[in-house]
Amino acid sequence: MSDRPVLQPIHPEIEAKLLDEYAAFHREHLMHAPPLHEIPWTPEIRQQPAVLGGSEPLPVGKVQDFPLSHCMIRTFTPEGEPPEGGWPVFIFFHGGGWTLGRIDTENAFSSNMCKRANCVVVSVDYRLGPEQQYPAAVEDAVEALQWTHSKGPEVLGINPSRIAVGGSSSGGNLAAIITHKAVDLGIPIVFQLLVVPVTDNTAKVGDERYPSWTENARTVSLVPDKMLWFRKNYSPDPSDWTKWDNSPIFAPDELFKKSPPAWIAVAELDILRDEGIAYGEKLKKAGVNAEIKVYKGAPHPIMAMDGALQVGKELVSDAAAALKKALYPA
Repeated sequence: MSDRPVLQPIHPEIEAKLLDEYAAFHREHLMHAPPLHEIPWTPEIRQQPAVLGGSEPLPVGKVQDFPLSHCMIRTFTPEGEPPEGGWPVFIFFHGGGWTLGRIDTENAFSSNMCKRANCVVVSVDYRLGPEQQYPAAVEDAVEALQWTHSKGPEVLGINPSRIAVGGSSSGGNLAAIITHKAVDLGIPIVFQLLVVPVTDNTAKVGDERYPSWTENARTVSLVPDKMLWFRKNYSPDPSDWTKWDNSPIFAPDELFKKSPPAWIAVAELDILRDEGIAYGEKLKKAGVNAEIKVYKGAPHPIMAMDGALQVGKELVSDAAAALKKALYPA
């Protein structure tokens, strides 16, 4: 029995639903650590993994870094020869509440998508708050899309008509926004892969639209206060939260009707669960094919925990299968 203080306990009402494997990991690695939003902020925090329990990157054909105007992108190219017309490409935005993460953050997930879905992956090291606030990350996401579409064929051998986008959490927010921005840019996107996405920055505990904010208020990992801390780091002005390039669920119906098919993963014990489901339902209402998968007994960060949790491995495998099916339709 440790004599260290319990700083992140598992509440009994959550423990009754929480996957045993996650509970064991939490007790061993997280229970005695101070919550991020309760310690003084310093950019050096980004040097640590945003989430513990990740896997090692898989070997791919080539990894390259390229500069954009305000950030870097890292590209992963498969082994072997590209298909006729060039490689399909997946533009990926990492999670971390628009505050955490760096260019190395999702090397494992990016390499998994590259190898398993046989596509080039463009991972975007977008600018972060609190130093660079909204809309800096959106601007970087737009530039990454434009660069991939215009420069990708020559530099990476990609097929500009086979572009998919995706992201996790705050990165899922940016990916969803990009699907709408792409309409005005005239850039075709064939698929969106959103993992535990932030779709509505007006959501809060007690919000009847999204019961998961209240049901999961005592969850582990992404608790409401931590989410609000992330939100304020990125977007401190509440008047921005209803703009659709901040909360993509508020994009007009006409843009939803032009959205690409979607695969949306949500976690049962995540406060963001219901806004992710609501986003998928809005896509369906607009006539878009959207698959929504709920990972039972799981909290928010499982995608990045595929080195430690079976449910994380399952999510990564499911995501790769959905992406490959979209990029290589029968």
